[in-house]
Amino acid sequence: MRLVFAGTPEVAVPALDALIASERHEVVAVVTRPDAPAGRGRRLVASPVAERAEEAGIEVLKPNRPRDEEFLARLREIGPDCCPVVAYGALLPKVALDIPARGWVNLHFSLLPAWRGAAPVQHAILAGDQITGASTFLIEEGLDSGPVYGTVTEEVRSTDTSGDLLTRLAFAGSGLLAATMDGIEDGTLQAVPQPADGVSLAPKLTVEDAQVDWAAPALRVDRVVRGCTPAPGAWTVFRGERLKLVAARPLPGEDGLAPGDLAVGKNHVHVGTGSHAVELLWVQPQGKKPMRAADWARGVRIAPGERLGAADVR
Repeated sequence: MRLVFAGTPEVAVPALDALIASERHEVVAVVTRPDAPAGRGRRLVASPVAERAEEAGIEVLKPNRPRDEEFLARLREIGPDCCPVVAYGALLPKVALDIPARGWVNLHFSLLPAWRGAAPVQHAILAGDQITGASTFLIEEGLDSGPVYGTVTEEVRSTDTSGDLLTRLAFAGSGLLAATMDGIEDGTLQAVPQPADGVSLAPKLTVEDAQVDWAAPALRVDRVVRGCTPAPGAWTVFRGERLKLVAARPLPGEDGLAPGDLAVGKNHVHVGTGSHAVELLWVQPQGKKPMRAADWARGVRIAPGERLGAADVR
């Protein structure tokens, strides 16, 4: 088939690579989000998918909106048979959905109908799911509601951050998407409607969602830190400023620390929660690079009675 691939971030690149390598299909163009400012200089930078496509000599389309007439006209000229999608980042209007003869097929990082939305991996970790996966489905106008072509499963490990899990799913899902294109092309694969039961939603996490509540159980604190890493980044407050929590782990047993209370040793930083303590492993103060929590504690010279989680933030 003639394919137009739609995707934007690094997590979409493995799927693009798998389709470029396919001997059965041709990626004739890529659709991605416009260049965005990045870094301290805020210069415009092309998306990872755009960079990979340009390396491969593939035409890159960067519409401000996928309903722009210039983009739609070019897509009609190209005449793709199918448009595979991975984390494109914009809603596709019906006028665009109707152009490829075999539709737009999305690789979504959950086992649908669980975790429909922008942040399925983060929500799977926050919810304590032990198994997740990826699904390919035919895009409809509803939110991730289209019929499913196939799935792969993946274990959620106890130490996984959302970044860790998403990386594994990106590579497992790339094979699924390529196989889905094969099955659509030769007619051996039919999409199956999603069940009405088991639907859950996974909206994009906000900075407010990532604030740690030290009154919550240690297990919940651990999930928030892992689920919000690398983005939007779990955080708390120390001396009126935000302190990013890069890595932590629950500590079993009784410790006598009240929520937010600090117990600092030569090589450790423990924090009380609503159940038992967690150990901070890596933190990132405002304006600084990530550092070991014990090094941070030595540097700021925590006084007796100081704690994490005060309400005022500068």
